[in-house]
Amino acid sequence: MAPFFDRLRGSSVRSPADRRGRRPRSVAGQVFLLQVTLVVLLVLGAVLALVLQSRSDSDREARNRSVAVAESFAHAPGIREALQDDDPSAILQPLTESARQAAGVDFIVVMNTRGIRYTHPQPERIGGRFVGTIEPSLRGQVHVESVDGPLGEEVQAIVPVRGDKGAVVGLVSAGLEVRNVTGVVNRQLPVILGTAAAGMAIATAGSALVARRLRRQTHGLGTAEMTRMYEHHDAVLHAVREGVVIVGGDGRLLLANDEAERLLGLPADAEGRAIRELPGLDPGMAELLGSGRVATDEVVPAADRLLAVNQRHTDRHGGPAGTVATIRDTTELNALTGRAEGARRRLNLLYDAGVGIGTTLDVVRTAEELADVTVGRFADFVTVDLADPVLRGEEPTGTAADMRRTAVAGVRDDHPLYPRGKMIGFVPSTPQARGFGTGRAELVPYLSEALGWHAQDPERAGQIVDFGIHSLIACPLKARGVVLGVANFWRMERPEPFEAEDLVLAEELVARAAVSIDNARRYTREHAMAVTLQRSLLPRALPEQSALEVAHRYLPAQSGVGGDWFDVIPLPGSRVALVVGDVVGHGLHAAATMGRLRTAVHNFSTLDLPPDELLGRLDDLVGRIDQDEEQPYQDGAETTGLDAADGGTGMVGATCLYAVYDPVSRRCQLARAGHPLPALVHPDGQVEFPDLPAGPPLGLGGIPFETTELELAEGSRIAFYTDGLVEDRTRDIDVGLDLLAKALGRPAATPEETCRIVLDALLPAHPKDDVALLVARTRVLGPDRVADWDVPAEPEAVGRIRAAAMARLAEWGLDDLGFAAELVLSELLTNAIRYGAAPIRVRLLHDRGLTVEVADRSSTSPHLRYAASTDEGGRGLFLVAQLADRWGTRYTPQGKVIWAELAAPGTGGSADPAGTLPFDIMNAGMI
Repeated sequence: MAPFFDRLRGSSVRSPADRRGRRPRSVAGQVFLLQVTLVVLLVLGAVLALVLQSRSDSDREARNRSVAVAESFAHAPGIREALQDDDPSAILQPLTESARQAAGVDFIVVMNTRGIRYTHPQPERIGGRFVGTIEPSLRGQVHVESVDGPLGEEVQAIVPVRGDKGAVVGLVSAGLEVRNVTGVVNRQLPVILGTAAAGMAIATAGSALVARRLRRQTHGLGTAEMTRMYEHHDAVLHAVREGVVIVGGDGRLLLANDEAERLLGLPADAEGRAIRELPGLDPGMAELLGSGRVATDEVVPAADRLLAVNQRHTDRHGGPAGTVATIRDTTELNALTGRAEGARRRLNLLYDAGVGIGTTLDVVRTAEELADVTVGRFADFVTVDLADPVLRGEEPTGTAADMRRTAVAGVRDDHPLYPRGKMIGFVPSTPQARGFGTGRAELVPYLSEALGWHAQDPERAGQIVDFGIHSLIACPLKARGVVLGVANFWRMERPEPFEAEDLVLAEELVARAAVSIDNARRYTREHAMAVTLQRSLLPRALPEQSALEVAHRYLPAQSGVGGDWFDVIPLPGSRVALVVGDVVGHGLHAAATMGRLRTAVHNFSTLDLPPDELLGRLDDLVGRIDQDEEQPYQDGAETTGLDAADGGTGMVGATCLYAVYDPVSRRCQLARAGHPLPALVHPDGQVEFPDLPAGPPLGLGGIPFETTELELAEGSRIAFYTDGLVEDRTRDIDVGLDLLAKALGRPAATPEETCRIVLDALLPAHPKDDVALLVARTRVLGPDRVADWDVPAEPEAVGRIRAAAMARLAEWGLDDLGFAAELVLSELLTNAIRYGAAPIRVRLLHDRGLTVEVADRSSTSPHLRYAASTDEGGRGLFLVAQLADRWGTRYTPQGKVIWAELAAPGTGGSADPAGTLPFDIMNAGMI
């Protein structure tokens, strides 16, 4: 066993430090280090004690010398007389300097009882106050202290000088600088340190001799190595699951642990016998162990086992000759490795399928992802056939007669399978039809023998078999109990057919894909519903009007429809209202909210309100709707899936911009509720963003809106848009506004061209939000198409104004409207004179038809009513309503305007000549 222990000590037992690349410290090294450490500590302690003692002695010597010098000088003859002289410094200064040099101190200072110096080594300090404590000496005591004086840090003694009667008549101080005291110690340090170094060298040499002898006796081993070598000997050899065999240089078995005895079938007395003579040892194993050659994972059959042997020489690090071999049983490991590798591949495939399938809410793309993930890893060709209604977002019909090939992927492109996009009607005998009907996967191990599959298309089936495709799994795509289609996995390059284990994997893959396809189908359905709803709520065509040339664009976001909208609303007096709004969010709720807001704007616009008042009423309406919809359902009805998906039905987050343009005055009134600023393009191409008060978003309430009025030149362009046009995750909004200004500044013949230029410049490839754009170019209704008169508040003026109006109609070529216009003007003007307030003004506008306006200062509005047959009046407004296409009242800061619109002849209006008025009006005696 000695060679084994030597080998074990030399290479097998390694400390953590040795494994990290450095040799562990031996026992001798540890003892040497401990001895040197103790010597160093003892020497340092001795040196420190000597230094402290020397410093203490020097300090005491300095204090004693200072006291002795000061007392000697204080009791010297003539000192008291000199202190009483008129000029003590002249007598004492030479004496103190001589005494200081003779006594070896740094200073002798004589002072009076107030501490004023008479002497000092630095004459310029004579007459100054002494630095130190003199009170103890004034009481007759000798005082010693350390101070920071004129010469630096000093040790000084202060001694009193007594007169004839014993009273203190002066003081004498003598002392040394601290640096001079420490200098003495420093001069002693070399001797102390030299002595300490010599002692430490002698002690270290002795320790080295002891450590050298100890290293030879322990062979350089550390304490931890020695402990592990003996404590873990049995664990290393007899507890491991590998056999360990050590063979000496003479071919004899030196050691075999328990596992080696079991694997090789060795007898109990095997150790010490020659390897080739051991009974029961397989000849191949005996040859390998006895050869002494190096082996790495060499598999050797032994009885019914496959043993993996690793063999190395034991003399590579100076050990004895021989070999050491480790033996492992790999019989079951080979089979387990194959199964584990297959399981690992399946798990990786399932993981990749979970990550790579369903990345988008697109049915076709999800089917393609299923094919892409599995081709080449599970099957050589993959095809996905979906029920045609599924592609439209609808529920499947439940038959395999309307399947469309949605995805095709394979290791080659020249396959004879049905191409993508082909509508396939599978016959009942095919595995696809059976799987679609039962919802269970179908396995066809050998396609050449599947007669039911051949019945679908015998010619193509023959081509597929001749191509080399020999096995098929048809797995239905089933989600929520509904079969959506069939995924087909075809095998060609691997010769073995699909098995039942492959069928389980295919079902797991398709189950995950089916959920994603169903989610995409439902999203497609809801998206189509939302788009349909939104398209129905947006204006299908812009109304005819002459004030503006308008073009528009609306683009829904890819992630779902939103709540952006726009509108062009004709108003009385040839004016036009332009509206752009945005509801935050996407989906059905945003589209429905947009429709409600658009309807509300249309209703409020009929009141002909200024922009700020209209937004105020719209804000109140949104606030009331939000409050109503925050109340829980009282009838216990459950919310629908769409309600849950939208997260509520409130209108929070809506913005709006409302503008009214008058082609007669060329003025445009604008107000906004949290909406982006409009862009104004002047006829010369200059672009600006008018500074409009922002206003809060709709529904917040509490803050009034403000109207801004702009005067626009003819041919100006004004652009209204939603934030989806200028905002994007990849750029700042300021960058978007700059791009918009540059695009609008480019020459454009029409608003349609302007819309195209703007979208080309700003619209990203995949917009994340809805985009609404409305571009209008202003026109002007010139003075030749406007007539107005000031009317005195007297009945006689009606005839004059009526005659002037008829003359202007003749100039405009509207003689056919003369009769109706005369009746309407007479009624409105008469009511204004009778019930209104001066000044009264009449205006005629010739646009697409004729507009009659009568304005006065009164805010009282007339109301239409039906007069009884016995009433003498009350039929005037009824007559106006019958003759005019539209009529109404518009309030202004100066009062009100009553207007009536008459359609031009041949436009299908309701104005009638005199001979065709309603029969009941003529019979009522109104004409």
